Amino acid sequence: MPQYETMYILRPDLGDEQTDQAIGKYQNILLEQGAQEVDTQHRGKRRLAYEIQNHREGIYVQMNYTSSGVAVMAMEKAMRLSEDVIRYLTIKVEAPAVASEAPVEA
Repeated sequence: MPQYETMYILRPDLGDEQTDQAIGKYQNILLEQGAQEVDTQHRGKRRLAYEIQNHREGIYVQMNYTSSGVAVMAMEKAMRLSEDVIRYLTIKVEAPAVASEAPVEA
């Protein structure tokens, strides 16, 4: 299964408990859809480069996981419908290129 990385930004006015609930919600969606090795990093509140939905700050969360595309679609749909998420981005992490053992002759 491919590896993905999702970075999302939560509204800055959420409390610690609400932030933890939102993070747990998206982790559970992935796990219910069969994701594996879900690693979540709470990056904290940071200033945004530009204003998004009248917010100058946001709570950054990064998730790395192995999953099918169906799980990613389900999680992104939940994020799109949530008022707590002001921005999200998911990328497919490419495997690093393996260097060949044989020397290349010119």
